[in-house]
Order: sequence, then C-alpha cells, then structure tokens
Amino acid sequence: MIGDSLGVRDIDNSKRAFFTPALRASFPTCAVFADALQRPDIARQFEETCEIDVSGSYLRMEYIQDTDGAWLEPHRDIPEKLFSMVIYLCTGPDAKNWGTDIYDAERRWVGRSSAEFNSAVIFVPGSDTWHGFDPRPIIGVRRLLEINYVRPNWRDRNQLSFPDQPITVAT
Repeated sequence: MIGDSLGVRDIDNSKRAFFTPALRASFPTCAVFADALQRPDIARQFEETCEIDVSGSYLRMEYIQDTDGAWLEPHRDIPEKLFSMVIYLCTGPDAKNWGTDIYDAERRWVGRSSAEFNSAVIFVPGSDTWHGFDPRPIIGVRRLLEINYVRPNWRDRNQLSFPDQPITVAT
C-alpha cells in the first residue's frame, strides 16, 4: 500500500506494479497482454485511432489498486506520454462511479467516465486534456490498468515492459 499519494501517482514509484520484464516472467498472463500491445499491428491500430506516431516509442503498463482516500489532482499528461489508456477492472456495487474525472481548460469539472468493468478511457496529451480523480468513497478496491506508449527519452526505463525493444508499426 502506498498510502496518501498527495494527489500524484509518482510519490513512491518503488511500490508501483509495472509490467517489467521481471513481472512478465513471473506472471504469464501479464506477458501475453504486454506481448499483444507490443505487436506492430496493434500499435498501428492505436496510431490510427488516436492520430499519433508511436513508431520508436516504448510500452509502459501499470496495474493500479486504489483504496478509500485515493485521489489525483487535475493534471494533463506529460508530453513524454504519447498515449494513455486506463482500463477499468473495478467490481462492486459502486464501482461504475470510480471513473476518471474530466475538466475543462480552467480545471472546472465537466464530467466523469464510467468505470464499468472492462471499459476504458484514452487520453492523448494536449492543452485541453485535463483529468484526475476527485476524492470520493471507495468501498473495496479501484483496480485499473494504465497503458502508455512513451517517447524514447522516458527517464524511468525500469517502468517499461520492453526497455530494449521500441515499438514498430505495421505498414
């Protein structure tokens, strides 16, 4: 458990669960999923859908478990993240209310994605992609998968699924 993250995720990176080569070796399901997202044809689908160039980027995947008291301040993803997808794995009677909060350019709340099991939300960094997680009760565990394609200059190489294998895109 990380405890109060002060509204940011990188407060204690050593306790975070990234799909690293070691984790993939220990959990075959994680390896299969990471292998799929590394495939050139899948990368091409994300590239076309999100209108971004992911060739030469790196796959970063994280399993997140938030408990009551978790929150994230409104923020925009850093430019090093080309793409962010949050897949909701939440269960329980209130889980659908644990989605990502969306804000306008002045950081005013405008809506919330559903966190229904097996749904997702995608962000492409930009000046108008403010998001976060307003404090609210979490009875149980808010489970998420965060998937990013990150630029080659990503500083935390130990977070990458394939640190020595950049993404190639099918032509």
